[in-house]
Amino acid sequence: MEEKSHKPPFRSHILVFLAPAFLIYTSFMVIPLFGTLQMSLYSQIDGVQKFVGLANFATLFGDERWAQSFWNALVNNTWFFVIHMLVQNPIGILLAALLSSNKLRMRAFYRTSIFIPTILSFVIVGFAWKLILSPLWGVAPSMLDAIGLKSLFAPWLGKEEYALTTLALISVWQFVGIPMMLIYAAMLSIPDEVLEAAECDGLSGNAQFWKIKLPLILPSIGIISILTFVGNFNAFDLIYSAQGALAGPNYSTDVLGTFMFRTFFGFQLQLGDPNMGSAIASAMFFIILCGVSIYLFGIQTRLRRYQF
Repeated sequence: MEEKSHKPPFRSHILVFLAPAFLIYTSFMVIPLFGTLQMSLYSQIDGVQKFVGLANFATLFGDERWAQSFWNALVNNTWFFVIHMLVQNPIGILLAALLSSNKLRMRAFYRTSIFIPTILSFVIVGFAWKLILSPLWGVAPSMLDAIGLKSLFAPWLGKEEYALTTLALISVWQFVGIPMMLIYAAMLSIPDEVLEAAECDGLSGNAQFWKIKLPLILPSIGIISILTFVGNFNAFDLIYSAQGALAGPNYSTDVLGTFMFRTFFGFQLQLGDPNMGSAIASAMFFIILCGVSIYLFGIQTRLRRYQF
């Protein structure tokens, strides 16, 4: 007699638990996304929305005025991301390594102190640091003067060459707790047997971190890199609260988010153009999609090399 194949029963309760999240995500993310993509293909002509295809994108990339603003914002976004990758994530890994050390006391206090800024509002952080760094009423000049380094002070948020880097470092200060906690959790998940075996082989301290812990937490570092990429190319709140919609001085801190905001809603005497704003938002979406896809493709390619 042939054995009957036993198919696992369909668990309908899974759909019940997934339905609320699916409906909320679809309503507030997927539908607006497709609405934005659709709006970018239209333009208001004589008070009527008419289909123009890719004309808005041709204007965005081909018109000298639009293209200059777009590429300036994109370059600033890229630099904003590079600062986070070179400063925030290495510091987060270092802090996680220190917190995972058994010799460190008051680890809970340090974890909480470093993570607290991540729950603060962007508006609070932006205005607070703007006050701190103000050359007129800020505390930074007096603090540097107290230690004899007042000559190093400059209006960092008021100079074109320093403003964007300063805002990126402020963002690093606010969010360094996220990679720290993710890497710290990844280190705690490493089995004790692995670490004990490494100690038996004579690996301890820095050598154990570089040869044992770091290779095991690389997947977490990859996830953090993706989150950093997506978060930085969606940056808006901190720059808007600190530098305003014009992202001064002279658009030196302008990113795609502030550029899209001014275009979509208008600012001061400038009237808003929702269709061109949607084109900028769509460009942001495709940039993020390409970046994430390249990363995932690279990871999948690397995994195939280790297949039998």
